[in-house]
Amino acid sequence: MSETTQATAPPEKTGALAEIVEIIKTIVYALLIALFLRVIFFQPYTIPSASMEPNLYEGDYIIVSKWTYGYSKHSIPFSPPLFSGRILEQAAHRGDIVVFKLPRDNSTDYIKRIIGLPGDRIQMKHGALFLNDKEVPRVKVATVREDSGYGFMHDVTRYRETLPGGKTYMTNDFGPDGDLDNTDVYVVPEHHYFMMGDNRDNSSDSRVSPEAGGVGYVPAENLEGKAQIILLSWSKGASIFKPWTWVMNAQPGRFFNLLQ
Repeated sequence: MSETTQATAPPEKTGALAEIVEIIKTIVYALLIALFLRVIFFQPYTIPSASMEPNLYEGDYIIVSKWTYGYSKHSIPFSPPLFSGRILEQAAHRGDIVVFKLPRDNSTDYIKRIIGLPGDRIQMKHGALFLNDKEVPRVKVATVREDSGYGFMHDVTRYRETLPGGKTYMTNDFGPDGDLDNTDVYVVPEHHYFMMGDNRDNSSDSRVSPEAGGVGYVPAENLEGKAQIILLSWSKGASIFKPWTWVMNAQPGRFFNLLQ
């Protein structure tokens, strides 16, 4: 009568394996929760350019609400073609600051302000905005010296602009005769929006066609969410690889600022 011997793993190895499995499960659960929150509720973005000055500056870290306009394929990372249109769609409002996918590639994130709704007529005349053939009121607030966005200082006129409905915000104007200060009339198509940067002479937006490297009209499906708050902010030169800049380049005066 023969005897067989069954090998078993030492208890310490079994315990270590179980601990690794638990760590992996915890990481997976955390990633799934983060993905759920990112798709359904909020998403952070970092402002990469000067096109929304003087309201958003390069280095601002903002939070965008994902539910405001409902959900499209662009609400999901990498924009998988699971469905078309929007689920639980809510119309955007004139004056909202929104993050959207650039229509010409459907992958690059842009942030601008909604100026035109479907059916609106938009035109620029000597730097002034005309909406449905009426000039949008604006009041000169100040003239300041500011980086033009191309590495040199320039006089900038600040205006307080007020859209129909009462939405008020500040704009930058480098002068009345820039490349985009005099335009033809744009008529916003159905299910599209017309976007403009608050830094009017330093923004490639819906005034520039996609063929010329601009934004053009933005389909409602491309809206990702509404910018709600500047959570944190750092000046130029801050880097994740330079820990001392996290403090030295912080701009606490911009922390937790609600966006208009």
